[in-house]
Amino acid sequence: MIISGLVKTTLLDYPSHVAATIFLGGCNLRCPFCHNSSFLEHPVEEYTLEELFAFLKKRQGILDGVCISGGEPTLNPELPEFIKKIRDLGYLIKLDTNGTNPDMLEILMENYLLDYVAMDIKSSLDEYEKCCGCSVNLSAILRSISILLEGRIPYEFRTTVVKELHTAAAMKNMGQLLKGADQLFLQSFVNSDGVTVKDLHAPSLDQLKEYKEILQHYVSNVFIRGS
Repeated sequence: MIISGLVKTTLLDYPSHVAATIFLGGCNLRCPFCHNSSFLEHPVEEYTLEELFAFLKKRQGILDGVCISGGEPTLNPELPEFIKKIRDLGYLIKLDTNGTNPDMLEILMENYLLDYVAMDIKSSLDEYEKCCGCSVNLSAILRSISILLEGRIPYEFRTTVVKELHTAAAMKNMGQLLKGADQLFLQSFVNSDGVTVKDLHAPSLDQLKEYKEILQHYVSNVFIRGS
């Protein structure tokens, strides 16, 4: 368990809650638009477990919840016990995941260790590997989507939209993939020094609005995050 980062207070990462966000190092994808590339292959430990839990104990009664992000948190076999210790301090738990490990997602849900899940949807299935920068077990992605669509806990799907990687056709196919979902957030790609692949660009607001209109035929609530 490598803790590669900590945002001590956020009003954005956990909807309707004041939270802290913990970034766990390591990821099995290589998305070209990832802005946390330093967490991927050789993540650096910025906080020890002792330091993290000392911080969380100090913030009891101030923070509502903890968002566990990455990297990809579900790669860590210690994740259930890690979450249980945080939960024992009275915190709500939000998990950010790419959906490649439905077995871990199921374990966490069966043991009532999650209160909210945000799953990244990279694109339509035929464009998925291009947006992940590597081969992907698409059956695992489909299973994770299915688990969340059961509605056992609140969830959101979210897609980072990149001008060079996404099209209206891909959005239509992605909408069919998510048919019946409660909510989907489109978030515009933001360039930074940490992005894996250079020369990518954000879509225009008009493009985002076009994609939103397409997706609304399949998903109950589609939002453009940050607009």
